[in-house]
Amino acid sequence: MITTFDLLAAHPFLAGLPAGQVERLARWARRAPFRAGTRIFEENGRAQRCWFIRDGSVELRTRVPGRGEVVVETLGPGSVLGWSWLFPPYRWHFAAVAVRPVLSIALDGAGVRALCRDDPELGYELTTRFMAVVVDRMQATRLRLLGLHETPTEGLGA
Repeated sequence: MITTFDLLAAHPFLAGLPAGQVERLARWARRAPFRAGTRIFEENGRAQRCWFIRDGSVELRTRVPGRGEVVVETLGPGSVLGWSWLFPPYRWHFAAVAVRPVLSIALDGAGVRALCRDDPELGYELTTRFMAVVVDRMQATRLRLLGLHETPTEGLGA
């Protein structure tokens, strides 16, 4: 039987993490499937966990005035869903919706924050990895929103 430890150890986000650290993370992990169409969390809702996506796809969405909800990015296998649980005020910056059935491993935010406080080496490693996710998401959001404001160049000699 595949354990939560095995699932975490196989996820690309945790590649290279020592087995002892993955084992400590596994204590705060559980399997978390979602059906297609499930709203996993709402923009500005309370952020309490993150998910390591093993299979399926999730859309990250944000509300844009005059346009409604816009897809910022689509996440698939090997991706991490959620980083807001790590940084106060622990509120989601986007909404997330499963667009295909999702198999994921959820990590409890409060438990992992406490683990990071007790193990500064693990805390530094996870914070560094999650900051890379934050930067990627913000860049994807910026590019998506810039695309919404492009104007046609017809008749301008372009």
